[in-house]
Amino acid sequence: MPEISEPQSGDQQPRSIRLTDPRALRAYAHPLRMSLVGLLRSSGPFTATRAAELTGESVASCSYHLRILAKYGLVEEAPGGRGREKPWRATARYTEWPEYSEDATVAEAADALSAAVAERYFERVTKAMENRHRLPREWREAEQFGDSLLHLTPEELAGLGERINELLRPYEERASDPSLRPEGARPVSILRIAYLDQDIPDSEEE
Repeated sequence: MPEISEPQSGDQQPRSIRLTDPRALRAYAHPLRMSLVGLLRSSGPFTATRAAELTGESVASCSYHLRILAKYGLVEEAPGGRGREKPWRATARYTEWPEYSEDATVAEAADALSAAVAERYFERVTKAMENRHRLPREWREAEQFGDSLLHLTPEELAGLGERINELLRPYEERASDPSLRPEGARPVSILRIAYLDQDIPDSEEE
């Protein structure tokens, strides 16, 4: 599965964590847990109290879900805590999971996570569109909303994904090092979704 593109605030963390345990895949599919990991990557480290302020959930709920995420290696305790107010941080910049598995349990859990992530993408894009009128003209003109229909082989599609990753990679270090960001740079979410469109009749001759 393509990585979830959310920046990590610390520069010592691995680039990505790969989930293959069906229990971890199902655990991460929870909307609040995905939100918590995303917030820790962009605004962490922070405590459960701060997590509650950012999400609108209770401190107890955030604390519980952070512990679940820690159980599967997605977050960990950060140094500097006092008493019960311990800060948490994400363990990697991105999350990956299997695109295909011979294990039916893994495949089912991975597909369910992909569906949950797609729903989250839709919610975030919808919110961005609703608030778009507040943006300066230069950002409105720079944002991109569209799609392309291409006829590709599996190998070409995989190669296209690799080329896109290579194009984006030089900008990744800006997430953890503000000094690399040029004046006027702001956080931009780029979604990469490519799927075989089964709604269009295959015109290939038998």
